[in-house]
Amino acid sequence: MKGVILAGGLGSRLYPLTHATNKHLLPVYDRPMIYYPIQTLVNAGIHEVIVVTGGPHAGHFLGVLKNGRELGITHLEYAYQETEGGIAQALALCEDFADGESIAVILGDNTMDADIGPAVRSFSSGARLFLQKVLDPERFGVPVFNKDGHIISIEEKPAQPKSSYAVTGLYIYDNKVFEYVRQCKPSHRGELEITDVNNLYIESGQLDWVELKGFWSDAGTFESLYKTNRFWAEKSLGEGKRE
Repeated sequence: MKGVILAGGLGSRLYPLTHATNKHLLPVYDRPMIYYPIQTLVNAGIHEVIVVTGGPHAGHFLGVLKNGRELGITHLEYAYQETEGGIAQALALCEDFADGESIAVILGDNTMDADIGPAVRSFSSGARLFLQKVLDPERFGVPVFNKDGHIISIEEKPAQPKSSYAVTGLYIYDNKVFEYVRQCKPSHRGELEITDVNNLYIESGQLDWVELKGFWSDAGTFESLYKTNRFWAEKSLGEGKRE
C-alpha cells in the first residue's frame, strides 16, 4: 500500500499566517504540521508517499521534506494541484503514483496518535473510512447508519447531523477509487467532493469503517490549530517527564 498526503489549498481561514507559507508547514509544537500525517503512515508500514500541494508556496515543501529519508520515507513524490478543485480532484493526480495498488489517503492538516497499522494490514478491497465521535459533526462529513451499524450514506456538513460521528481526513481505497473520481461531477462549490466518491463505494456495497481511537484533530481553523498544538505539546512534555 502507498500513501497519499493532500496538502493543497490556500489555507485562507488561517490568514494572515498562511500568507507566509503553506498551511501544512505551519508549526505544531516542535515540528511542521505535515510531519504528523507522514509519521502516521510510516508507523503503519507505508514508506512510499506522494504529497499533493498547490498554491503560491508549493515549493516550500522541498526544503522541509527533502527526499523524505529523514522521516522514514523510502520514495517521495510531489504533485501540483493547479486549482482548488477539491479533495477528489487532488486524489486523481495520484493515479500514476498508485500504479494499481491500494492507497491510504490522509489530509495534511490531520494529526492523530492512533496506530492505523492493523486497519492497513487487514484491508483487502473497497474503501475503509476512519470515524470519530465529535461534539460538532456539522463541520464534517457525517455518516448515516442503518440499524446494523452499516453506513448507508454520508452527508456533507449537514445542518442536522444524523449521527455524532465525523468522517476524519483518513481513508483507505483500492485502485477503483480513480474510476469513481471520474464519475463525479462538480458540487455547488465547483469542486469534486470526496463524499461523492465515498457514496459511490457505499452504493457498490464496498465500504466499511473503523472507529479512530485516541486523539484526532484537523488544524484548519485557529481554534483547532490551538487545540492541536496544545495536545502535542502536553503529550511531548509529559513523555519527557516520564523519561
